[in-house]
Amino acid sequence: MMQRQPVNLLMMLICWIVYSSQVVAQEAALKVFVLAGQSNMEGHGVIPADPNRNEGKGSLEYVAKNKPDSAISTWLNAEGDWVIRDDVSIHYLQRHGKLKPGFGVREDCIGPELGFGAVLGDHFKEPVLLIKLAWGGKSLGVDFRPPSASGEATGEYYQALISGTKKVLDEFETIFPELKDRTPELIGFGWHQGWNDRVNQSLNDAYQENMTHLIHDIRRDLNAPLLPVVIAETGMSGFDEKHPRALSLMAAQAAVAQQKEFVGNVAFVETKPFYRSAEDSPSGQAYHWNTNAETYYLIGQGMGRAMVKLISP
Repeated sequence: MMQRQPVNLLMMLICWIVYSSQVVAQEAALKVFVLAGQSNMEGHGVIPADPNRNEGKGSLEYVAKNKPDSAISTWLNAEGDWVIRDDVSIHYLQRHGKLKPGFGVREDCIGPELGFGAVLGDHFKEPVLLIKLAWGGKSLGVDFRPPSASGEATGEYYQALISGTKKVLDEFETIFPELKDRTPELIGFGWHQGWNDRVNQSLNDAYQENMTHLIHDIRRDLNAPLLPVVIAETGMSGFDEKHPRALSLMAAQAAVAQQKEFVGNVAFVETKPFYRSAEDSPSGQAYHWNTNAETYYLIGQGMGRAMVKLISP
């Protein structure tokens, strides 16, 4: 027994060193997520409660003040100012900063990034960085066309997605100097897109195949072989949707996550339950979820929760 004690002490020391190094590495990490897509990832959820726009219903401000049980209410402090999350940073094309309402298509709008960032910020002890790359009116079949898809040239916006992600990762110390001591770790990709493929039959028919290529190509080109991917459904009309192209596109999005190779590393988020009618929204702009901020927040929250399940052991 006495002869084994030095060996046991040595093993304990080795285990402690390994554990300590892992803790230090984890504490120095920066958890990075890419959010990509077209106009509904840009985000058209209205922030201010304009009484001239359906009495402000469906705006972020209206929901925060009138639905105290909603997670949105936590974004408005006692002074009536929007909360800024110091633990979550965001880079969206020409804008960057700490996460708060205002990183939608305009500064008076939100997209899924707000709900998504809240979920991931709460999940991690380490700081989180969101890289949002979204452009309105872009199809998967042409504009985001992945290079491994046969028949046509790689889409301009696929290339912009890859180069934009790499640029932020390469320059994050300059863009976010407060994070310069961190090591970026790309650990998730979120996708909300589909309208331009939904209105085109040939693009609609090829959606599942193109989405499969997109996942493979992004993982390869970003050097993240098993990068978890969350696909948010294009469910802008809720459960009342009857158009055959809309139904087939949503079915294609769901089918991607069910493919054997993607089980456990790709998730599909149903968004039809998040639909709010025009009567409860700032507008009747159906293809932008009636510009309802609650809808956009719930989409992001749903994507965030699905992502947590994928990245958790």
